[in-house]
Amino acid sequence: MILQGKVWKFGDDVDTDQIIPARYLNSSDPKELAKYAMEDARAGFAEVVGQGDIIVAGKNFGCGSSREHAPICIKAAGITGVIAPSFARIFYRNSINIGLPIFESKEAAEAIEEGHEVRVDATSGVIEDLTTGKNFQAVPFPDFMQELIAAGGLMNYIKKNKMDK
Repeated sequence: MILQGKVWKFGDDVDTDQIIPARYLNSSDPKELAKYAMEDARAGFAEVVGQGDIIVAGKNFGCGSSREHAPICIKAAGITGVIAPSFARIFYRNSINIGLPIFESKEAAEAIEEGHEVRVDATSGVIEDLTTGKNFQAVPFPDFMQELIAAGGLMNYIKKNKMDK
C-alpha cells in the first residue's frame, strides 16, 4: 500500500482531547466527528485538510484517553496516515483496529516540514519526502497487520475472513 499526501505538522504530546475534543463525543458517526478533527490543536483544521493528507507529529502522539474516536475522526477527515517518533500504545492499537496506518520514525518526524509532499510505502516502511528528496525508514508492519489495515480495520478484516471460508 502506497500513501501520498500533503503534510500537516504537529508537536509533541498531542492528546486525544486535542485530536477530538470531549465536547463532541456525543456522536460516534465518523463524518460528524471529522468536522472537529484536531480542533483543539489547530482551529479550523477540518476545513483545510485534504483527502489523502498525512499528519507528521512529535513524540507520544495520541496520549490521553483510550477513546477510539481519535483515530476515527482523523481518518474520516481525510488523513491517510500518521508519522511520529512514538505513539501512545492505546492510540497505536486503536489506529490499527480502525485501519489507520501509523509509522514510527524519529528522523522523518524531525525532518519533514508542514506543506511537504510525502510518499509512504506501508509494505517496506520507506518514507519519501518528495519535497526534499530525502528518504527515511519506519518499521514496517508485519504481514498480518498490513492485511488488517488494507481491509479497513479489524471488524472488516474479520468479516472478510468469515466470508472467505
